[in-house]
Amino acid sequence: MDILKGDERLDYLLAENLRIIQSPTVFSFSLDAVLLARFVHVPIQKGRLIDLCSGNGVIPLFLSMRSKGSIVGVEIQERLFDMAKRSIEYNQLEDRLQMIHGDIKEITKELGFGKFDVVTCNPPYFPTPSSEEINENEHLAIARHEILCTLEDSIKASSDLVKQGGKVAFVHRPGRLLDIVTLMRKYKLEPKKVQFVYPKQGKEANTLLIEATKYGSPDLKILPPLIVYQDNNEYTPEIRKILYGE
Repeated sequence: MDILKGDERLDYLLAENLRIIQSPTVFSFSLDAVLLARFVHVPIQKGRLIDLCSGNGVIPLFLSMRSKGSIVGVEIQERLFDMAKRSIEYNQLEDRLQMIHGDIKEITKELGFGKFDVVTCNPPYFPTPSSEEINENEHLAIARHEILCTLEDSIKASSDLVKQGGKVAFVHRPGRLLDIVTLMRKYKLEPKKVQFVYPKQGKEANTLLIEATKYGSPDLKILPPLIVYQDNNEYTPEIRKILYGE
């Protein structure tokens, strides 16, 4: 089956027995996506899961190894949507995984309110810069900056989609923690667990993982820190286990 286009390549999905279509000029997944897919609580045997801002479908593919439920990914960029769709077909997961080409701000009109047990989102991290500063690569600019959706858009959509008592999990930058908590509470999502990710011991955290419950009661747990690299610049045992199952 000829599934690759242009400069695309077919990569192994780390420890999982899956392959994923990637492109160096369009999109390649990062550690953030891997960590989010492992951090979020998911139903094992059944349930409905949805991933917003899915890119090339990496998080739905990872979630398919943790849950037997149905999984939907939503991506606004047609090229990335197409890559994700072909990856799902290559891995023969069409019976459980579905990609939707659409805008998360409009997705509840198509899927309905309160239909999902779990929502994940790896949204654009940065406010839209000036035209002089923005990345000339449109795909990368949209993935990194709040051009087509803001943090509030993604949190509102997540709240609209999730059931009462359901889980919503985000990966983001620590500098947006107060914004995230404020917006989650605005949209009836109560933060329940947080984990900070550090590039090395003694460095500032550069990644935030946060999970909330729809209409949950206040009871926030701060999980132990996750360190990515040892002093010799090799992955720590915790990260190697997440990435490679070692």
